[in-house]
Amino acid sequence: MGNTLTIRLPEELLDWLKETSRETGVPMGRLVREHLESARVKKGKQRFLRQAGTINGASDLSSRKGYSRK
Repeated sequence: MGNTLTIRLPEELLDWLKETSRETGVPMGRLVREHLESARVKKGKQRFLRQAGTINGASDLSSRKGYSRK
């Protein structure tokens, strides 16, 4: 490893990172690298996004009279 990346974190996220590092004994840098690697591997495999934009239909799917909010 020879590349360095500097990022700015909100206090809350930095506190979480420090606490997790302290509790697990895993350095903060390794935690960040592992989470980035996990996000890279999961790219496009999030179940809830598989159907995004692929379902066609009426904008008002209710077919029962009296339930329209128009």
